[in-house]
Amino acid sequence: MPYRGSPRFVQCPPPPPDTAEPHPGYLAYSLTLPSAVATPAIALETAELLLESHQLGRLVRPAMHLVRELMACACRFTAAGDDVYLAIRHRDGTLRLTAYDSHPRHTHPRLAAVCDQRREAALRAVPDLVRTYRGTWGYDASPSARNGTRTWATLTHTRPSRAA
Repeated sequence: MPYRGSPRFVQCPPPPPDTAEPHPGYLAYSLTLPSAVATPAIALETAELLLESHQLGRLVRPAMHLVRELMACACRFTAAGDDVYLAIRHRDGTLRLTAYDSHPRHTHPRLAAVCDQRREAALRAVPDLVRTYRGTWGYDASPSARNGTRTWATLTHTRPSRAA
């Protein structure tokens, strides 16, 4: 008997297609990109399209700054050609941007402190921007098998606390 491959549908009968228009509560995307000079620009264009499609206009401008910073930092801490990741999620009025790089967290305190200073210098605009939009930010060891570092920033879907 010839091999016919995997079945096309996992449910029987198949579910109806999702015809819902994009909206803020429906935003959940992840991108895998190579660590390269063009990667922050590609991530920026993609994120802008996603945010506008999902009607998050108020957060587009600050989110673009964060995407550029997070992805540029991820590329700095990842060897050329290795993968970096960007996750974009919106839930309960909060936009969460998460970048993953391949640089593992150091266990030696002195090395960790120097590395943290470099990372924070690369993300110098993030603290003020996040504070303006009542969010949070940080970085830690990636909880997945990627064995690198996860850097995240959140923005709330409210008016900025001061002129952004």
